[in-house]
Amino acid sequence: MPSPPTVSVIICAYTEDRWSLLEDSVASVEAQTAPPVEIILCIDHNEELLRRCEQRFVSGRPAEAVPITVVANKYDGHLGAARNTAAEIARGDVLAFLDDDAAAAVDWLEQLIAPFSDARVAAVGGAPLPRFEKQRPRWFPREFDWVFGCAYKGLPSTRAKLAHLIGANMSVRRSALQEIGGFHSDDHDDMDMCHRLAFAQFDVLYEPLAVVSHFVPASRTTWRYFWRRCYFVNLGKVEAFANMQEAAHLGAELAFVRRIMTRGIAAELHKALRGDMYGLVRAGAMVAGTLLAGLGHVSGELELRWFRRWSRVSSIALFSSMQQAQYMQEGRAGSDRTTRERV
Repeated sequence: MPSPPTVSVIICAYTEDRWSLLEDSVASVEAQTAPPVEIILCIDHNEELLRRCEQRFVSGRPAEAVPITVVANKYDGHLGAARNTAAEIARGDVLAFLDDDAAAAVDWLEQLIAPFSDARVAAVGGAPLPRFEKQRPRWFPREFDWVFGCAYKGLPSTRAKLAHLIGANMSVRRSALQEIGGFHSDDHDDMDMCHRLAFAQFDVLYEPLAVVSHFVPASRTTWRYFWRRCYFVNLGKVEAFANMQEAAHLGAELAFVRRIMTRGIAAELHKALRGDMYGLVRAGAMVAGTLLAGLGHVSGELELRWFRRWSRVSSIALFSSMQQAQYMQEGRAGSDRTTRERV
């Protein structure tokens, strides 16, 4: 039986506001039943945090401990660029990504890496479960936990193929990531990676047994955060899909809408009939979230079309200006020649 692949765990961080969460994240990786060959912390354009991480995680580290490398994001972008920076120096067969505000269960890597025994599998994602700073809002539907970057109701309950893994808890073969040219997006790097891998005929799997605890601050449990995420995430997806070209498809999004409209709302209305009046509120939030997501998509399409049209008009105007300048230059040259001939 082939030996399991070696794993590099990559954690990207950008703010000191999450320092205690980052320490918990690193400690959870150090406690794994299947330890990685290394941990890479990539710091996103924050010199103070970079120095603090070097002092805390590198200086005086015991020789027998899992090696930790702290590196600065060398590109202009943010999360996707930071992940590319770390991936370029990683030496594991598999790259496992963990958010700086997420702590892994002790068997996280063991569960996450198991499906890679199948050579067709290029990426495996786990379940980031929410850990609320305050109590979970009763009005918030579990189908929309993706707003927090967490596993949501409707995902498979057993290992299965999935169109879009959650970036807070995912892994990919280093060779497969290199084959698709690394991460191509900052805001939708996880989705972009999954679509490109599937288009390249690789399998992308979801393993719900690979669990991490993903911190959800109180600021993310408000209505304002909810509606803005529903709208702006789907607005941004339009450009991400356009950049994917043939690899892009809306299958996962359309399936989500069908599930909400046929099962999600009905289930909450049934709960309301049985006495849970917050079922009506959650049903309303589902309708609002779906409409906002649709509005975001339409706005993104209009914005993209306007940008493309503006780019074409600008190109035509620039070409016309260049032609006019060339014509005027040729005219002046002809006039000079005529003057010289007369003289």
